[in-house]
Amino acid sequence: MKFRTKIKLSFAAMVIIPIAVMLLLLTIIINIHERGVENKYGINHVGMEGLTNQTKIYSKLTHDVYNEIVGNIQKNPEKLMDQVYLNTLNHDLLNKFSFIIAKKNDNVIYNGGNADEKQLVEKLPNYRGDYEYPKSYVGDSYIYGDYQYLVKQVTFEIDEKQSGTIYIVTKMEGTMTLIKRMIIEMCLAIIGIVVLTAMSLGVWTQRSIMTPLDQLTEATKRIADGELNFKLERTGKDEFGDLCEDFEYMRQKLKESVEEHMKYDEESKELISNISHDLKTPLTAIKGYVEGIMDGVANTPEKMDKYIKTIYNKANDMDKLIGELMIYSKLDMNKVTYNFKKVNVDEYFSDCAEEIATELEAKNIDLKYSNYVEKDAVVIADPEQMKRVINNIISNSVKYIGNKKGAVNIRINDKNDFICVEIEDNGKGINQKELPYIFDRFYRTDSSRNSSQGGSGIGLAIVRKIIEDHGGNIWATSRENTGTIMHFILRKYFETEVKAEYEQDTNN
Repeated sequence: MKFRTKIKLSFAAMVIIPIAVMLLLLTIIINIHERGVENKYGINHVGMEGLTNQTKIYSKLTHDVYNEIVGNIQKNPEKLMDQVYLNTLNHDLLNKFSFIIAKKNDNVIYNGGNADEKQLVEKLPNYRGDYEYPKSYVGDSYIYGDYQYLVKQVTFEIDEKQSGTIYIVTKMEGTMTLIKRMIIEMCLAIIGIVVLTAMSLGVWTQRSIMTPLDQLTEATKRIADGELNFKLERTGKDEFGDLCEDFEYMRQKLKESVEEHMKYDEESKELISNISHDLKTPLTAIKGYVEGIMDGVANTPEKMDKYIKTIYNKANDMDKLIGELMIYSKLDMNKVTYNFKKVNVDEYFSDCAEEIATELEAKNIDLKYSNYVEKDAVVIADPEQMKRVINNIISNSVKYIGNKKGAVNIRINDKNDFICVEIEDNGKGINQKELPYIFDRFYRTDSSRNSSQGGSGIGLAIVRKIIEDHGGNIWATSRENTGTIMHFILRKYFETEVKAEYEQDTNN
């Protein structure tokens, strides 16, 4: 789940969950108090309105006694003036916060209240007028002292000359206590719900944030200490999980960069070692021949000519070695500017073969050139750099042919949209385990690229770089004691494709 979605759900839950649980608890609290009132006071169907309306509750509290009084008015009104009977009714009302006051004409004949409430009779109304007996007034409220009272008045006729009045007085203090308790319980419930909801959502959100943050902090410390050999696991499917995944990708790339840098440092050290060795050999030879000339060893024109030619050849070897190093450095830093142009395949490679044939003939090596593509086949290439590719491959082949009669075959094959150039020799061959690495920079093998035979170990690395920059590919096949074949492919150039692309760009 996305972290943004979690935040939205958290806000929604902070509103919905408290409201839903609060409504549930409110219903439970109301039901509990409703049953409590019904069981304690014998009131049925109190409901929410009854719990919050004190007048309605206390009106129901004395409803049975009120009905009994009204019934006696019809049957035996004189009974309502009986002290014993009134005392019985008053006793039933005491546990309902109520009591009875009775008047005969305007004289109080019974007062069931306590000492403080006995004076309440002076505040009670005395409704008179033209009306039919009995007449009742229900639900009037009066303030007496610090308390509020609910008064039900029933006025009736005893005989032609006498009338009676019964007051059912209810002290409403108890209801307020009940309502206060409900309010307190509801407030506590609301506070508890909000706190629990906030804590639950806080823990849930904290785990979603802190767990990946802790992992990222630990990973950052380990990387700062130079430790890269660990794996940062994804913690979830949210943005923090994506961050952990990106961090792990960064760690892998950083590790690869460090390993590549270390490898480059090792290769640089190896290069320095190889260059030092390869330069030392011709320098030692040059020094020896120069000393021979200075000491007069070359005392004949023939010896002098031989010494000078040897010095010249060794100087050329050194120049070639330094040139290879410089060109590879430029290629490696992408500082070589290619001069690409359309090159006729047959014409170009036949000219190269003709130039190389003269050099190989002097080294007792036969060269054979075969072209199996159409005479008008064209590729896009840099002629100078492509010639460097051919020369490097041929030089590498010549180096390992040995003293036997050498043979080099150059074949140009047609591969549909590509041409495939094959350069085959009959040299020592390359071990299959070493074959995949021969194009790596500074790579040498004891069997096929011994340092005593010269070379910096970057000739074939230069070849691969140039071919790849031409959009091609290069590989080798070899058999030990039989020979090696170098293969590289270049894409053909088609005028129709260029024309179609130009027309499409024009239309767009």
